[in-house]
Amino acid sequence: MHYSLKTVFVFFLSCIVLFCNYGLVTASSNIGLNYGLLGDNLPTPSNVISLYQSIGITKVRIFDPNTEVLNALRGHRDIQVTVGVRDQDLAPLAASEEAVKTWFATNIEPYLTDVNISFITVGNEVIPGPIGPQVLPVMTSLTNLVKSRNLPISITTVVSMGNLGESYPPSAGLFTPQAREQLTPVLKFLSQTNTPILVNIYPYFPYASDPVSIHLDYAISKSEAVVVQDGPLGYTNMFDAMFDAFLWAMEKEGVKDLPMVVAETGWPSAGNGEMTTPDIAATYNGNFVKHVVSGQGTPKRPNVGVEGFLFATFNENQKPSGTEQHFGLYDPIGVKPVYKLF
Repeated sequence: MHYSLKTVFVFFLSCIVLFCNYGLVTASSNIGLNYGLLGDNLPTPSNVISLYQSIGITKVRIFDPNTEVLNALRGHRDIQVTVGVRDQDLAPLAASEEAVKTWFATNIEPYLTDVNISFITVGNEVIPGPIGPQVLPVMTSLTNLVKSRNLPISITTVVSMGNLGESYPPSAGLFTPQAREQLTPVLKFLSQTNTPILVNIYPYFPYASDPVSIHLDYAISKSEAVVVQDGPLGYTNMFDAMFDAFLWAMEKEGVKDLPMVVAETGWPSAGNGEMTTPDIAATYNGNFVKHVVSGQGTPKRPNVGVEGFLFATFNENQKPSGTEQHFGLYDPIGVKPVYKLF
């Protein structure tokens, strides 16, 4: 049988991807990928979904209800999809339950039968901030809507570590006054519905801001020794310390045992000199995958495994220049892995 050179190359590349990402394949139940669209050279959504299938990814997060992406996901109910409500849509939705119903009917309803939409996130890192107060009313309306129809869709929001005024040591974790005002009611609402809060955790940023005080091995989860001792809890890596600092802050607001999922984590492979090389990015992301695969939790929650989404699928050339363009696992041109995770 005759195969074209292109066909052979694509098959060969797929084999490389499967081999290099074996950890992702085995971790697919708890590891997801963020699918950003800020690039003018990205593969078609259908090709991206094929990529996810080839590497065993079963969780995908998109930042808005993009029709092309959602149409490409039709029939792939093995992939759990998290869909974001655009920040600019929050104001009209917060003002009217009817507007929420219209938004849902337009952006979610057409895909319910053949796309596995598991989460809707209301806003991305808008708490704390000027539009932060709009999150809870929209979450409430959407929750009432999906419950009234008995739909298996969880409603939550995505927040950053910027909500913390204190984070070191982890047990000192404390929200800022504005975060306490805007985020705490959201956390208590999520506690009532037993829905995870989604948090973006990037050890890269504190490391990049203070590489003298923060050791690289600690930031990229490469250290085997305890670096931070916090009472009885010992931390070998910054990711666990950041995760637990958020847990401590929630507990101080009276919110205990709320599930927490990592909406984004990653490390840029370029854009900031020796701090951002493919090898360093591969080490951080690979260690995050291993952390998730192990099923082990953090020192504060040792018996609760970590779940999360790596950021991001592709390098996106329409983002601000510098590191922001280099968080992708893949170069979109030819869909080439930027580095091997293992």
